[in-house]
Amino acid sequence: MNQKFTGTENYIADKGLKTAVNASIALGKPLLVKGEPGTGKTMLAFELSKALDKRMITWHVKSTTTAQQGLYEYDAVSRLRDSQLGDDRVNNIENYIKKGKLWEAFQADEQVILLIDEIDKADIEFPNDLLQELDRMEFYCYELDTTITAKHRPIIIITSNNEKELPDAFLRRCFFHYIQFPDADIMKEIVDVHFPSLEKQLFKQAVEKFYEIRDISGLKKRPGTSEMIDWLKLLTMDRLAAKELGEVSDLGDIPYIGSILKNEQDMKRIAFEAKGRGFR
Repeated sequence: MNQKFTGTENYIADKGLKTAVNASIALGKPLLVKGEPGTGKTMLAFELSKALDKRMITWHVKSTTTAQQGLYEYDAVSRLRDSQLGDDRVNNIENYIKKGKLWEAFQADEQVILLIDEIDKADIEFPNDLLQELDRMEFYCYELDTTITAKHRPIIIITSNNEKELPDAFLRRCFFHYIQFPDADIMKEIVDVHFPSLEKQLFKQAVEKFYEIRDISGLKKRPGTSEMIDWLKLLTMDRLAAKELGEVSDLGDIPYIGSILKNEQDMKRIAFEAKGRGFR
C-alpha cells in the first residue's frame, strides 16, 4: 500500500519534513529527527501513527537505558528463586523472558510505528549496539536459542536533542532530518490549530515579542513552540494582559514572562538587553 504522510489537523509539517518521513518509509530506514526542544520531534511519531492508522510503540530512552533492554531481559534471579521454591514455572524459560520494545515491534502482526525517543540520552555505545538489529530487522535470543525476525518492518522514528554525537555507522543507517524552528508564517498555522479564533492583532503583537526574545543572544534556553502556546493561552484568558502587550517596550515587562523563560539566567539576560537598548 502506498503510504504518504501529509501532516494532520493537529500537526503542521513543512514540505521538508513530509519528504523526509515519506523517504524513510520508502527506503525502509529509520528516520532520525533532530531539532530544538519544542519543535515537535516526539509528536511527529504520534501524529504519523494517527495519519497512517498504525499502532504506536514507544521506547523512551534514559541515561540508564541499554540496547539489550529494547530486545529482551532474562530474569535469572527470579528463576533461581522459583526453582528453590519448587515452582513449576521454572520448566518454561519463557516465563522469565521480558520482551523489549523492539521484540514487540518485530513480532506485531501488522506494521507498527516504533518511536525511539531521545536516543542521545543513553550511553555513547547505545546506538552502535542496535546497528545489526535495525539493519537486519532481527536479533538472536540465546536463552530460547531462536532468532526473532520482524514479521513486518516497523516504521522507526528516532529523536535526538544533540546532547551527544551519534556514531557515523549508526547515521549511515538512518534518513536524517533537522526540524527548523518555525518561522512566523508556520507559527501562525500552528497557533491556528490551538486558537482558531485568536484576534489577528493579538497574534501579531505576541509573535513580534516572542521572536524578539528568541533572537536575543546568550539565552540558556530559547523558548519553543510549547512556550508560545502556553503564553497565548494565558493572554487569551486575561484580556487586560493582552491589551497591555502592545504597550510593552521593555521585554522584561511582558505579561506572563514566566511561561516563556524558564530560568533566572535568561530573566537577567532579558533585563540586561533592555538596558542596552535604552528601555526604561
